[in-house]
Amino acid sequence: MMLGCKVWVDVDNKPYLGERRIELLKAIERHGSINAAARAVNLSYKSAWESIDAMNNLSPKPLVLRTVGGKGGGGTLLTEEALRVIKAFDAYRKQFDRLLLLLSIGDDLFSALSAAQRITMNTSARNQLYGTISEIKSGAVNSRVVLTLRNSARIAAIITNDSVEEMKLKVGDDAYALIKASWIILSREKPGKISAGNALEGNVIEVINGMVNAEVKLSIAGGNVITAIVTTDARKELDIKVGDKSWALFNASNVIIAA
Repeated sequence: MMLGCKVWVDVDNKPYLGERRIELLKAIERHGSINAAARAVNLSYKSAWESIDAMNNLSPKPLVLRTVGGKGGGGTLLTEEALRVIKAFDAYRKQFDRLLLLLSIGDDLFSALSAAQRITMNTSARNQLYGTISEIKSGAVNSRVVLTLRNSARIAAIITNDSVEEMKLKVGDDAYALIKASWIILSREKPGKISAGNALEGNVIEVINGMVNAEVKLSIAGGNVITAIVTTDARKELDIKVGDKSWALFNASNVIIAA
């Protein structure tokens, strides 16, 4: 049996939740190249980058940095936070059958284990952004919850008062903003007053064109990546290409808060 970061157990030698992403991080450390690392863990180049983007978005600090050059092409570099998470993940797995021992482990490792747990969270929402609740403003039915990301960008969500109460949300709590890629609107111009409620500035780092839709990734300050799915016609009309500055717009009512 194998232990995952969220205390999942797999049987018959099937990979447990989180194993593939941890192995990808280890491969990046060994090879220094996303191409070589993806091949080492039997992932496609695209899937490897999607995993990296998800991990970076969910971690309090970036785990993987893009670098110029590197072995075998574009370089990738693990941060100290990534090394800490890997170490914590491995220790957690080895100590599962001695659960009581975890109670004596210091706060530092628990913090790293918490980071590893966030990385292995599964959700259908393409964008999963980690932050701290900085504001909760309650109305008659709904509340406006503001999440501040590690780069000081703010994301506003509109959720019911019942949800705030049931989740026991309060200012200072860690939480995640989940946003489907199809809910994001892209703009090449800085928006003025908008009804969407959220506008994040970033640089286009990848464009994948399809017959009907295009996938566009924006890198925002702090190492977060926002992915949007727009129609191919809209992408062509906006003339969006790698290196362009763009804004990701989305409604506060389309933001799901997880804690």
